[in-house]
Amino acid sequence: MREAVLLVGGQGTRLRPLTLTTPKPLLPVAGIPFLAHQLAALRHAGVEHVVLATSYRSEVFAETFGDGSPVGLRITYVHEDQPLGTGGAIRNAAEGLTSGPDEPVVILNGDVLSGHDLGGQLAFHQQVAADVTLHLVEVADARAYGCVPTDAEGRVTEFLEKMDNPVTSWVNAGAYVFRRSVIDAIPAGQVVSVERETFPGLLAAGRDVRAWKETAYWCDVGTPEALVRCSADVVLGVAPSAAYLQSAAPAWFGDPKLSHDDVEVVGGSTVAAGAVLGAGAVVDASIVMAGASIGAGATVTRSVIGAGAVVGAGAVVVDSVLGDATTVDPGVHVAAGSRLGLTS
Repeated sequence: MREAVLLVGGQGTRLRPLTLTTPKPLLPVAGIPFLAHQLAALRHAGVEHVVLATSYRSEVFAETFGDGSPVGLRITYVHEDQPLGTGGAIRNAAEGLTSGPDEPVVILNGDVLSGHDLGGQLAFHQQVAADVTLHLVEVADARAYGCVPTDAEGRVTEFLEKMDNPVTSWVNAGAYVFRRSVIDAIPAGQVVSVERETFPGLLAAGRDVRAWKETAYWCDVGTPEALVRCSADVVLGVAPSAAYLQSAAPAWFGDPKLSHDDVEVVGGSTVAAGAVLGAGAVVDASIVMAGASIGAGATVTRSVIGAGAVVGAGAVVVDSVLGDATTVDPGVHVAAGSRLGLTS
């Protein structure tokens, strides 16, 4: 049985105030929890059993997905009491795995939406009998990332930290296939980074670490800007998702309460159930969560409006985030980059 570990324990501090109430992997992207897109990709790749490596607000994941049967998977939940780093979290999650020592285990970071061929990566890993196979994506400017050079046969030769003059434009995209025995060799109960410790240690020991190079759609939803862009990309068909029922419309509606017919919802926006949109309201490339209210003549652009939040009539919200139950008074122009409702 093919298995996977999804790392979903982070607190999502860059997405506050949204993550004060909702873990990052459960924030809505194209009208459904972000994690649903990753679970669908795993199922499409032939994975049957997923271990969710949880920590922050771990109980909410089980409340959302249960035993996994609604999404066609079996889900096991493993809790991490203290942050253990990427490697430590993977090792901690191993208690929920059933794979044998030579069987492959897919590992995904819980904040990346990728359109790459995960099934192809898994098949390649098994074909070459690698210890670990990483998905690498090519970026225009690798200075913001650690880069990963490879040889002609796709073997990883180094893991390099951020540098002013990267030796390659291929970077780690956060999707791995591990031989199960490699996971079991990570020290248990310790803080370990796979990027800084596990992977370099494997190379030093002469183990076979391979690269699956594929430049496909890739979005890290770790910031509000990326969250709204990724959501719009899914709605508009730019980002592939097996969990999203593609529509020809430029927006997604979850049964919003349109108080008037002359509202404008465009740019791949999503409007969730129970939202109220006043006459002349414009929602462009944004996420409006359940129960929010956008007043008459108000404009919301490239922003996230939290559950139950209120944007007053004629107000303007651009490139900003309103936390749950936050209010913007009528006529107010919210400064770009604002995060209202950030209380802790």
